[in-house]
Amino acid sequence: MTPIMERTEKSRLPWAQIAWFGLLAVVCYAPILRALVAQWIDDPDMGHGFFVPLIAGYIVWQRRAELAAIKPRPNPWGLVVVIWGGIQLLIGSLGVELFTSRTAIVITLIGVVWTLGGTEILRKTAFPLFLLFFMVPIPAVVYNTLTLKLQLLASRLAAAGLMGIGIPVMREGNILDLPTQRLSVVEACSGIRSLVSLTFLSLVYGYFLEKRTWIRVVLFLATVPIAILANAGRVMTTGILSQIRPDLAEGFFHESTGLVVFFVAAAILFIVHKALLIGSRLVARRVA
Repeated sequence: MTPIMERTEKSRLPWAQIAWFGLLAVVCYAPILRALVAQWIDDPDMGHGFFVPLIAGYIVWQRRAELAAIKPRPNPWGLVVVIWGGIQLLIGSLGVELFTSRTAIVITLIGVVWTLGGTEILRKTAFPLFLLFFMVPIPAVVYNTLTLKLQLLASRLAAAGLMGIGIPVMREGNILDLPTQRLSVVEACSGIRSLVSLTFLSLVYGYFLEKRTWIRVVLFLATVPIAILANAGRVMTTGILSQIRPDLAEGFFHESTGLVVFFVAAAILFIVHKALLIGSRLVARRVA
């Protein structure tokens, strides 16, 4: 008697339909995508924009076997989301509202995935699709509100730090009056760059290097105080250096400290992660 061999075949994703919908999306959003890439190049706040689609695409590619094992169940409700994205693009273009028209790209992609793959595939690709929102600059109203608050907070913390080490300083809003120089904490020094980039980094870092959801959430929430403290440290360092050589408070040296601050903030995020791991192990031992 010959045993019957069972063979499990992988489900085939509708690649032809995906390619067709993808081509249509690129054609429809070409002007928006062109302007978005131009801003990634020119705007220091959006330097991470180039990495967002690459990392999101890599995560999907990494899950390709898992996705191929799911039988596609096209869902017509996805077309509603696609239409929603198209209407949002039209409204954003007519109203010259960049955030609305740019996020319409991501909404359309979500609708395409839901339409062609179904709810299960949409659920499996939810995280990389969510990451795509980070390639879009935050709305101008939100940006200006956050920038002003972060400028004042960075000024206040830097002034307290300088006073703590014996350097006299008088603060008037975002202006720091030092013995040898007057420093202005401008928009570029608000820390918004570190905050947005570090938030994206924390999500990617947590996805690849941590499996526990609660630690991922803590790392995500920790990006706010880390970015604020790191940027205040930058302003404080600038104040210290200005007392040694006033020219160090501006120009190339000052601009390069922004990149240093980001790496310092990333290092602090790594340390926080390790501290959480050690703390969870100690708690587990005590409970055991």
